[in-house]
Amino acid sequence: MEIHAITLIPELVTAVTGYGVTGRAVQRGLLSVVTWNPRDYTDDVHRTVDDRAYGGGPGMVMKAEPLSAALAGARTAAPMDSTVVYLSPQGRPIEQQMLVTQGRKPGLILVCGRYEGVDERFVETDVDEEWSLGDYVLSGGELAAMVVIDALARLQPGALGDAQSAEQDSFSDALLDHPHYTRPENFCSRCVPAVLLSGDHAAIARWRRQQALGRTWQRRPELLARLRLSGEDERLLEEYKRQLGNRNPGAGDD
Repeated sequence: MEIHAITLIPELVTAVTGYGVTGRAVQRGLLSVVTWNPRDYTDDVHRTVDDRAYGGGPGMVMKAEPLSAALAGARTAAPMDSTVVYLSPQGRPIEQQMLVTQGRKPGLILVCGRYEGVDERFVETDVDEEWSLGDYVLSGGELAAMVVIDALARLQPGALGDAQSAEQDSFSDALLDHPHYTRPENFCSRCVPAVLLSGDHAAIARWRRQQALGRTWQRRPELLARLRLSGEDERLLEEYKRQLGNRNPGAGDD
């Protein structure tokens, strides 16, 4: 997969390719990250990419011309029909299924904003989608781009040591992940659940599914509300609730 990033700080974006899963994906030729700096597409001595906002107000706005020119360059190098995504607080919140869908495509172009934002005319004419990490504001889109790159790297076949790792991640089936344990069996007087030591793979799978359902119910009930649970899932969740005394600790007391 090829990811092209339009950014004023290319060194920040490419830093994610030097470590961990993303670094291995790049080394194995599963992923490439190319950066395009809008300053390289300016025609003044100061390489100006921003200007004051029409109508007044604090801060500066990224100019449309350098962004559009940088994007044109990226389009010539990126796979045909690569989606152009502007990373913005106004965008659609990123979810795992969006990344899974994008990860099956050969190319993606990310636009990293800076300052107060970018000229809206660039968004209207050149951007396919707007994505957001969440309801908060960063100094620029570079950190968001790094998150997207890392998440997509994990989805490339061969990037992870175990092919099942990505399939079992949180949100892979719209649920939070189940708890994980490793040695020692006893830590601070807390023991590993007996079922995980039983060797009964069916029972372990059932316990993990129940824990994923229960954790999602406790911590992210809005995710659970979107799902149509099977009869078995409903039974597992009801059993989980009974084990807690039918009280959701995350909801607080009325």
